[in-house]
Amino acid sequence: MTRIEWPTLALIIACYGVWGAAGLWLWPMLPALALGGMALAAALHSSLVHECLHGHPTRHRRINEALVALPLSLIYPYRRYRATHLAHHHDARLTDPIEDPESYYKARWAHARMPRWLQKLLVVNNSMIGRVVLGPVLGAAGFLAQEGRLLRADARGVRRAWALHLAGVGPVIALLWAWGIPLWLYVLAVVWPALALISIRTFAEHRWHDAPEGRTIIVERSPLSWLFLHNNLHIVHHQMPGVPWYDLPRLYAGKREYWRALNHGYVYRNYWQLFRAHALRPKEPVVHPVLHNMPSPGDTRPPDTPCDPPPAPVNRQPA
Repeated sequence: MTRIEWPTLALIIACYGVWGAAGLWLWPMLPALALGGMALAAALHSSLVHECLHGHPTRHRRINEALVALPLSLIYPYRRYRATHLAHHHDARLTDPIEDPESYYKARWAHARMPRWLQKLLVVNNSMIGRVVLGPVLGAAGFLAQEGRLLRADARGVRRAWALHLAGVGPVIALLWAWGIPLWLYVLAVVWPALALISIRTFAEHRWHDAPEGRTIIVERSPLSWLFLHNNLHIVHHQMPGVPWYDLPRLYAGKREYWRALNHGYVYRNYWQLFRAHALRPKEPVVHPVLHNMPSPGDTRPPDTPCDPPPAPVNRQPA
């Protein structure tokens, strides 16, 4: 018998329903409220994409992909996100700026090659306000630049991923046109805020720690938990990636002290505590504090940290 996780399927239908209702009925009367509702739906859709690529709500990968095939945030192809995110789930590589596709750290040699203005922007991006405001733009620009290189190199599966993505983008843009919502306004008032909301979750999701388990956060409570599908309890997700979103709170509550000990106390009560600590102050250095931290040849500038240890060995498991 085919397993179907009905709460997730219902949430996917509700997500598209809210987005469509906001555009079709609310936009002519209350455009600002319509755009706000569409932004929330687009942020939730991003969380649902994450859920689907982990094997939910059915046992069939193609069905899961089809369920979220209309990309409300426009930018990220499902199959490219799936490939990079599953690579990110090799916990022994977490935060490695070379091995972890979702690391916000930079290798020293890569950082040294960047223009000064970009280095400064990345420092701002490591504060919480900076991540919410700049993160969507910097993330999209970096992703698209990398994808452009892969497309030119004809990397395996990349062109097909983009073809399928554009096939999904087409109906979204057609609906916006039919409703009279300008594409530029949708990008500024829906896509950017949606990605900014997701940036709250990803801002401190991982840090460097000697133990892989100590690299993944717990944010115990938040009104945003439903929007993030409880991935604020991120250590539980990383240890049990096959568990559906609605089971994460129960699993955390049942062994709370175990999870807190497992991730070496990387725990915040809520996102407000995180905001108060790092609203304007960078939480992490831009350059990784340990890995790939030797300067590039010819780099005579002083190091960003008082002591630059040699690169630690990386456990290179097969992907």
